[in-house]
Amino acid sequence: MTSTIDSVTRAAATPGEPQPYAELGMKTDEYERVRAILGRRPTSSELAIYSVMWSEHCSYKSSKVHLRQFGTKAPASDALLVGMGENAGVVDIGDGWAATFKIESHNHPSFVEPRQGAATGVGGIVRDIMSMGARPVAVMDALRFGPLAAPDTRRVLPGVVEGIGFYGNCLGLPNIGGEVVFDPCYLGNPLVNALCVGLLRKDRIKLATAPGPGNKVVLFGASTGPDGIGGASVLASATFEDESHAKRPAVQVGDPFMEKLLIECCLELFEADVVVGIQDLGAAGVSCATTELAAKGTGGMRVDLGLVPLRDPSLRPEEILMSESQERMMAVVTPEDIDAFMAICARWDVPATVIGEVTDTGRLVMTWRGEVIVDIPPGTAADEGPVYERPFHEPAGQAALNADDPARLPRPSDLRATLLELLGSANLASKEWVTSQYDRYVRGNTVLAMPADAGVIRVGEVMPDAEETRRGLALATDGNGRYARLDPYAGAQLALAEAYRNVAVTGARPLAVTNCLNFGSPEDPEVMWQFAEAVRGLADACKALGVPVTGGNVSFYNQTGSTPIHPTPVVGVLGVLDDVGHRVRHGFTAPGLKIALLGTCEAEFGGSEWAHVAHGHLGGLPPEVDLAAERALAGVLVAAAASGLPAGSHDVSDGGLAIALAEACLAHGVGATVQLPGPDLFADLFGESAARALVALPPEHFTAFAELCAAHEVPCHGIGTTGGEILAVDGAFEVPVAELRAVHEAALPAAFRA
Repeated sequence: MTSTIDSVTRAAATPGEPQPYAELGMKTDEYERVRAILGRRPTSSELAIYSVMWSEHCSYKSSKVHLRQFGTKAPASDALLVGMGENAGVVDIGDGWAATFKIESHNHPSFVEPRQGAATGVGGIVRDIMSMGARPVAVMDALRFGPLAAPDTRRVLPGVVEGIGFYGNCLGLPNIGGEVVFDPCYLGNPLVNALCVGLLRKDRIKLATAPGPGNKVVLFGASTGPDGIGGASVLASATFEDESHAKRPAVQVGDPFMEKLLIECCLELFEADVVVGIQDLGAAGVSCATTELAAKGTGGMRVDLGLVPLRDPSLRPEEILMSESQERMMAVVTPEDIDAFMAICARWDVPATVIGEVTDTGRLVMTWRGEVIVDIPPGTAADEGPVYERPFHEPAGQAALNADDPARLPRPSDLRATLLELLGSANLASKEWVTSQYDRYVRGNTVLAMPADAGVIRVGEVMPDAEETRRGLALATDGNGRYARLDPYAGAQLALAEAYRNVAVTGARPLAVTNCLNFGSPEDPEVMWQFAEAVRGLADACKALGVPVTGGNVSFYNQTGSTPIHPTPVVGVLGVLDDVGHRVRHGFTAPGLKIALLGTCEAEFGGSEWAHVAHGHLGGLPPEVDLAAERALAGVLVAAAASGLPAGSHDVSDGGLAIALAEACLAHGVGATVQLPGPDLFADLFGESAARALVALPPEHFTAFAELCAAHEVPCHGIGTTGGEILAVDGAFEVPVAELRAVHEAALPAAFRA
C-alpha cells in the first residue's frame, strides 16, 4: 500500500494530477497560490490542511480588513492582559486573579444535527478557555430561531436546548444567562452562539505556542474518528441549500464526560507547570493545532501522523488532518517533563500520545508509514492565508426601508391589551421552558442568573485558593437583528450598549467585550456592507465606552440560498464587582420601595417589539445611540451599588418601559403603582429609547440616589412605589401580577408541549 501514498516525492513527480480543491471549498487562485508557495502541487494531505486553514471559518479572509479596527481603535485598558489573536481574551479582575472569556458560533452544525451541533459548540468554547490555563466556571448561550410556530423551529429548538443542557450540566458548569429570539429570518438558519468564562491566576496564563527545538508534541484526550471531517469548510464556510441534511456526517459528536476529565487533567498539568504551550483541537483539528503551534513557536515541527490514536483505523491521513473529533488537546512539553505529564494524564484516565517534536527548521513535516506527506511552512497555512477586500455597497432597498417609519402605524387604544400581547409574544415571553433545562446553580457560586439582566458568579468560592477575594464577575450577551437590519452601524452599538447596561445594573463595572458577528454571505456586496458598518459601529462604540474587544468570532454564510439572515452582531460584556455582596438583585424585590426611572424617552419605534408583534412591521430607524449617556448611566449604577443604595434594578430595552415594569414585578411577585409624566403615554410605555433603567430604592435612600444621578448628569424621575398584587400605571392599565405571570409563562410550554 506504500506505493499509493500521496507523498511529497510523488507530488513533485506528478505535477499535473487533478486535485479536488473546489470540492474542499478552495478557489482556483487560492489553489494556484498553494502551488506557488510549495513550488509543486500539494499532496492530498497538504491540500487538506490548506483547504481548512484557508476556509472562511478559520482564516477570516473576508473579515480581517475590517476587524483590524478593534485594534486600531482600541481604548486604553489597564485590565487587558491578552487580546485578540489567542484562543480567548484575558482581563485582570484584581486581587491577583484574571478572567478569560469568549463567544463563538456553532450555527450550521446545529441546524443539521441540533443536539450534537449545540453540545459540541459548548464543548469547543470550553476548551478555548481551558487552553488559556483557566478553569471554566460558567457558560451562556445566545440563540436565534425561526418563528415559534414553524415546524422547523419545533425540530431545531428542543434539540439545541437539550444539547446545551446535556453538555453543560455534565461538565458541572452553570448556565447563567443568554437570549432566545425568534424571527422569520432565522428559519432554516438558526444561530447558536456559546460563551464561556474561566478564572486563573494572572501569572499563570498559557498561550498557543511551540517553542524549544526538541520539545515533545503530545496529543491527549479522545481518539480521532470520522466525525466532523470537513466541518469548518463544509458547514461554516458555505451557504445552506435544501440538501443541507446530507451534511450530517460533518457534525461533530461530543462526550462531556471525557471533557470533564480533560478539564481536571489540564488544571493539574498547569499546576504542575509541565506545559510549555497548549492548543485545543476544534475547527480543522490536527491541521489547526499543528500549524498554529508551530507558526507561533520556533517555526518548525515534525509529526508522525501514524501515531495519532484512531477510533476508525481506516481513516486516511487527510481525514485525520481534517477530523474535528471533540475533546482533544495538543500540548508542547519539555523532554524532562514528559514523564510527569504522562503520569498526570494516566491518573485522570486521559489517553496521551507523543506524536512528534518541535524543530527550528521553519517547516511542518508530517510522515505516514515512513513517507513524508506534508512539508510546508506552517505560517503560510496558519497566518498567511488569502485576505479579501470584498466589494460592498448599501442594499438597494435600504433607503426605502428607513423611510418606512412605524410612526405611521395606528396606535392601539387599549394599552392593557397591548401590554399583554407583547408580554406573551415569543421574544418577550418567559424563557423558563428553556432555562429550566440548564443547571444555573451547580457548584453553588451563582449569584444571579436568568431571568436577571446579567449572570453573576463569585470568584472567591469557585476557585480553591481564592478565599481571600470577595470579587464577582458579571456577564451579559445582547443583540438585535432588527435594529441592525435598519442600521448596522447603530445596531451593533445598541447591542453593545444593552449588554454594557445589563452588566452595570447588577452593580458590576464593565471591563471588556467579546463578540460573535453573524452575517450572510461575504460574497454578497450588500451583506458585506452590513458587516463593514457593524464592525465600524462596534469599534467606535467600544472606544467611546472604554471597553476593549478581547476576541470573538465571525460567522458568515448564514443564509439559505440567496436569502441572508438579518445582520446579527451578538455582543458579550464582562464586568467585575469589587465586592460580590454589593450586587444588585433583579426587579422589584420588596414592597414599599420607591421606583426611579433613569434616562429619557422619545417616540422611537423603529425595529421595536410593538411594531413587530402588533403589525409585523420592520422599517424606520432604530433608537438613537447616545454612548455618553450609556457611560454616565453605568457610572451611576455602579457607584450606587457600591454604596448599597439600590434594592433592585432592571434595564429598559425590548418592549420598552411597560415590559420592564412587568418583568420587574414578576421577578419577586411584587406589584407597583406608577405615574408617568407624559405627554405621550404610549411612547413612554412602549418606545425603546436606549440608556434607561429602573431602580428600586428604600425611601430613605432616594434623595442620596437622586443626588448621585445629578452629579453624573443622568436624568432621574421618581415614578411610583412597589407593593400590592397589581401593576397599575395611571391612565393606562391595571393588571394583576398573577395575570401577567400567566400570560408571560404560557407561550413556550404551549408551543412545545407535545
